[in-house]
Amino acid sequence: MPSPPDVRTAGLVLAAGASLRFGRPKQLLPYRGGVILDAVLATARASGLDQIVLALGGAGDAVRHTVDTRGCDLVDNPDYPAGCSSSIAAAIPALHPDTGVLVLLLGDQPEVRPETVRHLLEGRGRSPIAVCRYDDGIGHPFAFDRTILPGLAALHGDKAIWKLLEQRADDVTEVRIRGPIPLDIDTEADYERALADVQELG
Repeated sequence: MPSPPDVRTAGLVLAAGASLRFGRPKQLLPYRGGVILDAVLATARASGLDQIVLALGGAGDAVRHTVDTRGCDLVDNPDYPAGCSSSIAAAIPALHPDTGVLVLLLGDQPEVRPETVRHLLEGRGRSPIAVCRYDDGIGHPFAFDRTILPGLAALHGDKAIWKLLEQRADDVTEVRIRGPIPLDIDTEADYERALADVQELG
């Protein structure tokens, strides 16, 4: 069953991390003529979302001076060291009150395509939670019905989203997406691979 066409959708881009393991802000690494976060926001803008919320933290000032954030609602998360759950909690109050579905996008995952977001939204039906089932496993983006938002706001820690998916397994719909899980840039090797992927695509 497809999603109702009149459901208001929002995208939450999680870009508040300090990139301590990486040593410099991952979201500001050069990529495709801009930086990684530019690519993620371009995907969000091209996905047909009604609202884009951008959660900032460790590199917030640098992002504001480097990245084109027009059309985004910016939310500062002073508790960003506590993990991505704190960014979700900080951003939920910024959602339009009529938001029906929230899509989570990672600020360091530039290879997610707009058609993936659209397919996720189309394929979720009326499920409370929808995830992308790639060829090699489950990966972002994830979509959550408004009924799940209080639970999201109450999460704690960096892997809490995955624990929520396990706890609510009966409520999760897997939407088939062709291809591998898009690269999540955590290391220098990941970044080099992402640049190589860009070169291969021309």
